[in-house]
Amino acid sequence: MSAEPIATPPGPWCPDPIRQQRADYTLEDLLRLPDDAPRVELVDGIIQVTPSPTLGHQDIAFLMRLWLHTHAPQHLRATQDVGVEIAPNTSRRPDVLLCRAEVPSDASLVKAADVVLAVEVVSPGTRRTDRFAKPGEYAAAGIPYYWRVEQDPVHVYAYRRGDRIGPGGERQYELVADSAELIELSEPFEIKLPVAEITP
Repeated sequence: MSAEPIATPPGPWCPDPIRQQRADYTLEDLLRLPDDAPRVELVDGIIQVTPSPTLGHQDIAFLMRLWLHTHAPQHLRATQDVGVEIAPNTSRRPDVLLCRAEVPSDASLVKAADVVLAVEVVSPGTRRTDRFAKPGEYAAAGIPYYWRVEQDPVHVYAYRRGDRIGPGGERQYELVADSAELIELSEPFEIKLPVAEITP
């Protein structure tokens, strides 16, 4: 009598270690990920699994998306957690974004040229990326506006792409408003955002 091997289900999806070493993943690879793949970003050809956000983070992102959805003009569309094509080998997932309304509803990646505003809610595990890496990438990709939302207490920092040139030769963001109470801006549309309305 011989024992039959017990079939074990395959484990959860993870990036191929050889391709990770070669840093040769592309945006096309992201579109072919299986349904059970975790939430990822593609950075310079390397797939990075992003940490699960906290409830507080998600509450702020939801309230920000709702506020933008309610107040933005009809030619702009607010959405959450959709990939943005930064380069052929880089895609980021802003917590909230404002894009052109004509972007198709079935798009899982949005071109940077169609994004007007990217918003990141900073969590302990994403501080460095949200404060330094992502703004540099978004500005280099031509996204005109970037907001960073800090927690505890909720504080909004609003940036616009300025004329200052960074070390890589690309235009950088400049701070145009910051407050824990009220953000007033004339771009990308007339904005009067009471921070209490995005505070859980």
